[in-house]
Amino acid sequence: QIPFGTDIEGMNILGLVLFALVLGVALKKLGQEGEDLIRFFNSFNEATMVLVTWIMWYVPIGIMFLVGSKIVEMEDIVLLVTSLGKYIFASILGHVIHGGIILPLIYFAATRQNPYQHPGSLCFIPPCPVPSSATLPSMIKCIEENNGVDKRIS
Repeated sequence: QIPFGTDIEGMNILGLVLFALVLGVALKKLGQEGEDLIRFFNSFNEATMVLVTWIMWYVPIGIMFLVGSKIVEMEDIVLLVTSLGKYIFASILGHVIHGGIILPLIYFAATRQNPYQHPGSLCFIPPCPVPSSATLPSMIKCIEENNGVDKRIS
């Protein structure tokens, strides 16, 4: 059977995004009356960013202990080290190809500008080579400070 319409389980992300956009426009249209709710959402966003920053700092400690317990249980440590070395090499190579070749090609195709002109402002090195939810606070800070992007946009 092919599911259709309301038979599909899960969140309606498109509806959520559309609702957020319409709510934002409505709050801005209200003027001063909507400013209180806008300030609330801005404060909520800042609090969420603080929580994500805390998680970024403390989760690696928990992961270290989880991985450490599995390493202690292993019998052949040489197999572990070689497998881990191959994984790390493949991961770094993938990041270099993606961040050093693929993304600059996409940037050049879209803007016709040299993507390597300001490598320090691209924000790949400070937070993480791969942007994700966990690196969002540091990525936003980097984009605002290094690239001069307005806080409302970032």
